[in-house]
Amino acid sequence: YETMRRLQPDFFLHSGDTIYADGPIKSEVKLPDGSLWKNLVTEAKSKPATTLADFRGCYQYNLMDENVRRFHSEVPQIWQWDDHEVKNNWSDHQDPLVAPATQAFREYAPIASESNIYRRIPYSNLLDVFVIDLRSYRGPNTYNLQTAESPETAFFGKPQLGWLIDGLKRSRATWKVIASDMPIGLIVGDGKDSAGRAKFENCANGNGAPLGRELEIAHLLRETKSVKNVVWLTADVHYTAAHHYHPDRARFKDFHPFYEFVSGPLHAGTFGPAALDDTFGIEVLYQKHPPKGQAGLSPAAGLQFFGEVAISPATRALPVPLRDLSRAPPSSR
Repeated sequence: YETMRRLQPDFFLHSGDTIYADGPIKSEVKLPDGSLWKNLVTEAKSKPATTLADFRGCYQYNLMDENVRRFHSEVPQIWQWDDHEVKNNWSDHQDPLVAPATQAFREYAPIASESNIYRRIPYSNLLDVFVIDLRSYRGPNTYNLQTAESPETAFFGKPQLGWLIDGLKRSRATWKVIASDMPIGLIVGDGKDSAGRAKFENCANGNGAPLGRELEIAHLLRETKSVKNVVWLTADVHYTAAHHYHPDRARFKDFHPFYEFVSGPLHAGTFGPAALDDTFGIEVLYQKHPPKGQAGLSPAAGLQFFGEVAISPATRALPVPLRDLSRAPPSSR
């Protein structure tokens, strides 16, 4: 947070997992190199959150850090949520944890109480930010290979998807940024169902034509094919990467090429890389993650990442350096 603050950003986009409500903090963790990582543990962070007080305590825990408080006091913020605001990979809206988790998020997130989590935030004629919500309207995490759209394959949900398509078409900003809590072409699993089939947490489900939740992505890309300068900014997978999607490489070809930038984590374990799904023609331009066999590295390893976006008013170019704790730019293309 201090590294980001020193860049004096106009605003900060937090792409979800603002807390880890389901992740208790241990007082001590032995690291692979034999050193000892020590944590301050509060009552709320000593167990998975189950009550409103527990969820509030998770947000309060983050605010105990002076770097976080200093950053919050100086930098405007745009928040969205992902899964860990409730629990890992949640998709069941009947889960009793959803109500207290939602209330706590609403209390601490910089979002107007009457506003949807999905919303458009305009910044002059250079930038429109479309913040999406891939939690509140999704169907259950399933095998994700359905051939037709249904409530089971919902990801955005029809009202939000219609809002996003309409907003992108209406936007007159040079750049249209879609702030997403989950990447498009990286496979994120969620165990197996009762029939032994692999379940999926996001839309990607393996190579091939669009199926399951990918049907909504295909619909979005097809309907906004005429919209240029759309960029996706996202996180979720605990490493950093730059992706390019192009119909020449894709199984689904009815869309305009676009970029997606992935960056994280903020003070959490570092993992990756994730397997790729060729449905929308993903190409990895750059990625940085732990060495093979060293997944789950602590923040002490230094593999903590954030992205920087700086639109030039003169040229209207939009460079996106992916940075680490030292603010060092990528060493690769």
